[in-house]
Amino acid sequence: GSMGVDVPLAVLSDQPQHLSSYFKQFFAQVTNPPIDPIRERLVMSLATFIGNNGNILDEDPRHCHCVAAKQPILSNRELEKLRSIDTGSFQAKTLQTYFKADGKPGALARGLERLCRYSEDAVNDGFEVLILSDRAMDSEHAPIPSLLAVSAVHHHLIKKGMRGSVGLVVEAGDVWEVHHFACLLSFGATAINPYLALATIQTRHAAGLLGADLPAEKLAYNYIKAVCDGLLKIFSKMGISTLQSYHGAQVFEILGLNQSVVDQYFNGAVTRIQGLGLDEIARETLYKHAHGYKQETTVGPELLDAGGVYQWRRKGEAHMFDPESVHLLQHATRTGNYDTYKRYAKLLNEHPNQLFTIRGLLGFAKHRPSIALEEVEPAEALMKRFATGAMSFGSISHEAHSTLAIAMNRIGGKSNTGEGGEDPLRYEHMANGDSMRSAIKQIASARFGVTAHYLTNADELQIKMAQGAKPGEGGQLPGHKVDD
Repeated sequence: GSMGVDVPLAVLSDQPQHLSSYFKQFFAQVTNPPIDPIRERLVMSLATFIGNNGNILDEDPRHCHCVAAKQPILSNRELEKLRSIDTGSFQAKTLQTYFKADGKPGALARGLERLCRYSEDAVNDGFEVLILSDRAMDSEHAPIPSLLAVSAVHHHLIKKGMRGSVGLVVEAGDVWEVHHFACLLSFGATAINPYLALATIQTRHAAGLLGADLPAEKLAYNYIKAVCDGLLKIFSKMGISTLQSYHGAQVFEILGLNQSVVDQYFNGAVTRIQGLGLDEIARETLYKHAHGYKQETTVGPELLDAGGVYQWRRKGEAHMFDPESVHLLQHATRTGNYDTYKRYAKLLNEHPNQLFTIRGLLGFAKHRPSIALEEVEPAEALMKRFATGAMSFGSISHEAHSTLAIAMNRIGGKSNTGEGGEDPLRYEHMANGDSMRSAIKQIASARFGVTAHYLTNADELQIKMAQGAKPGEGGQLPGHKVDD
């Protein structure tokens, strides 16, 4: 089926989180139809210019004195080339992003204050590229999360009127997913070197875990290309076509960071749900740091944490649909046992061991006076307002899609075809009187074969401007369900 997210919000999770997990991407809905990053790639660009941007209102040949890169992901070799440039008027300076791992309150704040002060001094000294690196971490010094470090420096230099004078390059080990790169770029990074991700590719290739068909250089190239493709897809959801438009745009909403942290280090970003302060962010960082530098008590290397974000794993991240809930649902549907279904519903609705969603924090206000039952709408009237989501049969399955339609038709609600259309055979009533016909017919940018027969068999037409599960980005389809 479609690959949804059923893990807890970062602020509700019991597991230590990557800082970017508290940031949720904005996307344009209806008012700004997204760009197709595959078919309209010709008008999209990941080009970035590293150095002093100068005054855009004043023409000066020195404005061209910068490093142009076709994309913002730098290999280790490219970063070293950039670091070694010394033309007198173009120099790079490396600033270490760490704080003392002593667990004392305020340690992270002091580390950020020092980093911002050093960055200001470097710009005053004439450096045009600042490389924010966490390579200096050791058992006594923990790395400042790269997103926090780059955004802190970015906003500090803006306040000082210096941001346009320098390019910010991130050299970090906590960057490996496309979302991590998108957050860094949107909060001020000019270019990024994911050295640990590249080193992991190299190590796994050397160990024979990635096959022998391709050299390590080609594997690293493929990784960088995949990240770049992912960035274009993220840009397209906001109708943004160039990296220069995305750079510093902060097109994210924050869920679960303290307002004071946002005001100080992510100024201008939206946070509607409070949560972690700097000391709590430091605590999550120190947990992972301590795990990395843990004294060996057993023979052989210690295994990494289970993870389990994308797929349920024992001792990993919690999932709403874990083996227990899936078993109960399957057993209830196969046997028709309503008591088993109620156990499944109770498990999903109450989540006794873990909070997952914002709505899970809400409850009914029971202190108000009761209303007489005769004054309340009957269940039959309420059910007529039920409607299923616009899911195509390809995103779930023909069986699930038709079952939803039958259920909605039985209770007087409405099911939706999604953009996958509907088999005309479903317009006819079944032998037992049920109907698999969807009341809502969708017409979307990827709806193939919209016919008069399709339209006349609708109670309601839904015209969707933003694309769905393929390029425009509603959800993601498993590869085996997509063909040419």
